[in-house]
Amino acid sequence: MSSNAEVRPPLPPFTRETAIQKIRLAEDGWNSRDPEKVSLAYTLDTKWRNRAEFANNRAEAKAFLTRKWIKEREYRLIKELWAFTDNRIAVRYAYEWHDDSGNWFRSYGNENWEFDENGLMFNRYACINDLPIKESERKFRWPLGRRPDDHPGLSELGL
Repeated sequence: MSSNAEVRPPLPPFTRETAIQKIRLAEDGWNSRDPEKVSLAYTLDTKWRNRAEFANNRAEAKAFLTRKWIKEREYRLIKELWAFTDNRIAVRYAYEWHDDSGNWFRSYGNENWEFDENGLMFNRYACINDLPIKESERKFRWPLGRRPDDHPGLSELGL
């Protein structure tokens, strides 16, 4: 764990309500597609596994996010609580995107997160599967950016 002067509420230990709040803040950040902004939610020495790629610090996480959002165009994400403990949260999520050839995908996954005392994530383990979809099968059609509060979540969408 890293000692950081930065603080990112809500802080552990998590309750159901604060875990859901932390998840929505993460979703909002990733939907911004701003690697600098998103990277600030992680410790300087954060450790990630994302598919077959590993990040060993915040700078590597930021570089990963930069590459990700160049490849994954019109990215829209929904995250949902799966489980939580004192300083850990498990989420399931889905996101839709297209590649530079216009091929659409819905990517499904699970993440395990571990936070330091300041609310910064120091471990992130992600497992993801990509499902090719037709543009007509998309379910995430809000304008790019934050998912509207009245947009259905994963469970409501049957995902």
